[in-house]
Amino acid sequence: MLFSTYIALFSLSSSVLAIPAQPLIVRPFDPSKILCQLPIFKKYLCPLAGTAALTRSTPIGTAKGTTDVDGAYRFPVKYASAPRWGPSTIAATWNLPNGFTNASSLPLACPQPDVDDSAFSEDCLSMVLYVPQSLTVTSNAPVLVWIHGGSFIVGSATGPGLDGSKLAIATDSIVITVQYRLGALGFMAPSGAANLAVKDVINALQFVKKIIPAFGGSTTKVTLAGQSSGATMIRALLATPSASSLFKSAIIQSDPMNFGFLSSKTQTTLQNYFNEQTGCASSDSNCLNALSLDTILDTQDDLLGNAFNLDPATGRNVPIRPVLDGSLITAPLDSTGPFPTVTKPVLVTSVTQEAAFAIYSAFPNPLPEETFPYVCDDTFGEARTDVIIASPLYAAVPGVNGSVDARVQLQTIGTDYLWKCSGWTFARSWVQHGGTAYVGQFVVGASYPGNEIVPYCLTPGVVCHQDDIQIFGTVSNPNSAQSALTTEIQKRYKAFLTNGNPNTAGVATWSKATNSDVNALVLGGAGKVALGACSPSFWGEAVQYDYQFYHE
Repeated sequence: MLFSTYIALFSLSSSVLAIPAQPLIVRPFDPSKILCQLPIFKKYLCPLAGTAALTRSTPIGTAKGTTDVDGAYRFPVKYASAPRWGPSTIAATWNLPNGFTNASSLPLACPQPDVDDSAFSEDCLSMVLYVPQSLTVTSNAPVLVWIHGGSFIVGSATGPGLDGSKLAIATDSIVITVQYRLGALGFMAPSGAANLAVKDVINALQFVKKIIPAFGGSTTKVTLAGQSSGATMIRALLATPSASSLFKSAIIQSDPMNFGFLSSKTQTTLQNYFNEQTGCASSDSNCLNALSLDTILDTQDDLLGNAFNLDPATGRNVPIRPVLDGSLITAPLDSTGPFPTVTKPVLVTSVTQEAAFAIYSAFPNPLPEETFPYVCDDTFGEARTDVIIASPLYAAVPGVNGSVDARVQLQTIGTDYLWKCSGWTFARSWVQHGGTAYVGQFVVGASYPGNEIVPYCLTPGVVCHQDDIQIFGTVSNPNSAQSALTTEIQKRYKAFLTNGNPNTAGVATWSKATNSDVNALVLGGAGKVALGACSPSFWGEAVQYDYQFYHE
């Protein structure tokens, strides 16, 4: 059984984190409140309060919001509309999502498998703004736009842990969580139109640019942030010249960079298969529009199960993903094509056991050492496996009783080639071509909902994929290490959102990556992350990444 097959099991849970009740806070008398009664101060300098705080006059109408339980004002909004498999169009008027009339209602998710039909809608191009109460219309505050993960087939702007209230307050910024069309509806238009979901996010950013000054945000201080496939989406936007003016910096968490963008040839192969399975001609809009969502999702599942056999270049994990179409996305941002000149600052992070969930769920019992080369061979092929087996970098690691469990090696390899080392390779290239990069690795995490089904992910010191979403500050009953790291990361993000540099008073220096040393910072510990197998002479050279191996 191929361990890479199970990386696709990473997906956002549909459960909701419990939010603790807030203690009563008694604040001292503030003389500025008297000045805020004067019209000129009240209009231009003082934070909005009361009922007025829950409405904003925007260029497209009055925004209505509510007070989030964690203290920020929350404004849900429909940012665009789209016909099935057609391009989205930016909203011209301010409307609550899904036809809701109550501003406290959160948007329905985009259609996805294993979710009750009542929880999603094709009318899903919505976002949620979290605005600190301290902001005024003249605050010119930074804006963080969060792109959710979920292997491009699941997830939402309101997924577990993504309430942006605490993060907004801690960073003095407006935090926005965005939804985009998923799976076949976002990437498999029967007409062959590619990257509809990427274009959705571009429209979301254009919408933000139009309305954000009304909330006290700056149009020139927008940072994209995202985790897993959300980070892949950001990488796609970094490779999209037409989106460049819409954001100034990016935070890329746990992006499986081993997977390059799909080639147009691979996309066509997948598209043809998908079209055949729908039973509709690609030009028969009546037939396509008559398909039920259940039928589309079932056909999507069929495609996911057969994609690798149709074209191994898809990989076994996230076969539906952005396409290097040459018109919207114009550069691979890897070693398979010219790397463009870049200028934006980026943060690139991973966690210590990215692949643990996949490996330990695929193999719940210890594996004898003799299985290691066979699993590697099925995953990498003979040539790459020979190099891996011959290297001391992935030698067997005896346990406390002297026995060897091959899952330890497999987890390390999966983490390195899918996330960590490929991310470091990207950072080196980014710096070499003019950008600024800061690289880090989380050694402290908070178990993300769903990860608890793999006991290994609950082991002290183990940080599994998605456990870095704790940076939102939404973890229930965090321990001291989790609280300390959340505070540190939020301080660093506040600085980065403002000036593109995560260094600030009270935290250790985070050195920039260079061509030769990415200076990866231990996040939740001290010092630099060990190089290990992430040498340019090993991953990317001695052993090719998938984007190199399958490149034509």
